Amino acid sequence: MKARLTTAFLALTLLAGSGCTTLRQTAVNQLSDALAKGGTGFANDDDPELVREAAPFSLKLIESLLAENPTHRGLRLAAASGFAQYAYGFLEQDADQMADQDYEGASRLRDRARGLYLRARDHGLQGLESAHAGFTRRLQADPAAAVRAAGADDVPLLYWTAVSWGAAIALSKDNADLIADRVFVEALVDRALELNEAFEAGAIHAFLIPFEMARLGAPGDPAERARRHCERAMELNGGGQAGPLVSLAEAVAVVKQDRKEFRALLERALAIDPGLHPEWRVANLLMQRRARWLLTRTDELFLPEEETLPAANDPS
Repeated sequence: MKARLTTAFLALTLLAGSGCTTLRQTAVNQLSDALAKGGTGFANDDDPELVREAAPFSLKLIESLLAENPTHRGLRLAAASGFAQYAYGFLEQDADQMADQDYEGASRLRDRARGLYLRARDHGLQGLESAHAGFTRRLQADPAAAVRAAGADDVPLLYWTAVSWGAAIALSKDNADLIADRVFVEALVDRALELNEAFEAGAIHAFLIPFEMARLGAPGDPAERARRHCERAMELNGGGQAGPLVSLAEAVAVVKQDRKEFRALLERALAIDPGLHPEWRVANLLMQRRARWLLTRTDELFLPEEETLPAANDPS
């Protein structure tokens, strides 16, 4: 992290003060490559609040470099993933937790999160465009045919474009035009799954847990499809990620009104040691925070359990 920041400040100095076009472009290219490889560089931090405060600078730096280097696919990916993760981890979750006390404030946060999700989606689409000219136009005309052009190297951009687009849709229940875009999300994520189902230790399967509950026209029970995706995600991450378990608890156990499954999934998520997998530390800490909050809302999320009445001839 220290080396990356040193490189960043050096490059910013060159960008601001250099009159040499060649030197300027060299600085842009070097920093673009460095940030593309490391993304925002916060995944293994043990302080989510520090990440919350530092991420906007990193994201704006990435966008500043994209203004100079707009076809850099690595930077487009870093922007798409970074904005999507920031919107979910630090805006949408805050909105959920404050909604009961401050509905208007929560609505403003959700609007902001939706805007950042769409910003992330646009970066993802531009990244795909840089390798497949006309991709967005073809996607809108024929989603299933358009994604066939994507190959294994496109999986990260397919995934993050689908994630950010899907998250924006989930926050737009009153926007019919955006809801209709679900067909594009489905095409992108299904192609990513087809190309590399093990991407990022099961991240695609984890995304599909809630997505299956809203998928239209698919065969079988959506809850069972979601459970299979959760099981596969946990296999691929070696049982080290809390996210799929929390997603299944919210997407399926609540819908099925299964208190026992809900509690078991969240307690399993809380039992994961974030220190065992530094590459997922921030994500696990954030999802465990959500798990604890969800447990406090159990009685709000579930109907009261029926009491068993004694039989008429029971002396008790």
